[in-house]
Amino acid sequence: MKKIKVMIVDDHSLIREGLTQILELENDIEVIAQASNGRDAVEQAMSSDPDVILMDINMPIQNGLSAIKELKSKGCEANIIVLTIHEDREYLLEAINIGAHGYVMKDAKADHIIDAIRSVYSGGTYIQANMASDLLYAIDKPSYKAVKKSFTQNDLTPREIEVLLLIADGFNNRDIADKLYISEKTVKNHVSSIFKKLDVADRTQAAIYVFRNYLN
Repeated sequence: MKKIKVMIVDDHSLIREGLTQILELENDIEVIAQASNGRDAVEQAMSSDPDVILMDINMPIQNGLSAIKELKSKGCEANIIVLTIHEDREYLLEAINIGAHGYVMKDAKADHIIDAIRSVYSGGTYIQANMASDLLYAIDKPSYKAVKKSFTQNDLTPREIEVLLLIADGFNNRDIADKLYISEKTVKNHVSSIFKKLDVADRTQAAIYVFRNYLN
């Protein structure tokens, strides 16, 4: 079995060691590196080639967000999960904007951290449940025209663009159906088509897609 190679970045050795012990109980996860600050994280990530990086934010020498930016600029292909004490919406939005694939609180249960690792390794996005709702409602809704300009006739249809904007605005399928005067089944069909065309797996990923592509 191919194991998920994980690097843990945190300035507290107890957290690094504790996470290592928890993660290595899993048959499909292997901790291959640790770092105590962003600068060391960048150096080790570029040399050890981890699949997933658990990245703290507040660290000496170089903080986690700065390290993520540098890793992305250097072409690091690891999927990065921010593991932090910060529940502030601003940190979440910045982390997602600069390329993080996950955002999990340090007080999360071990199972949630493990799920996050497996999810981002598989190409998904993992935002802790209470923070995911913050992401949806924090997004300023872009205009229909702004989104439409970014698609060709072979991409999203006009109706799918309307549905996508409502998804990004935090509406569920029933609410979307009411707003657009269509059936909930039709909305579900549109949502499935949108997910397929954008190559996303869920509503949070769709909202992140809008955030990254139209609000910067």
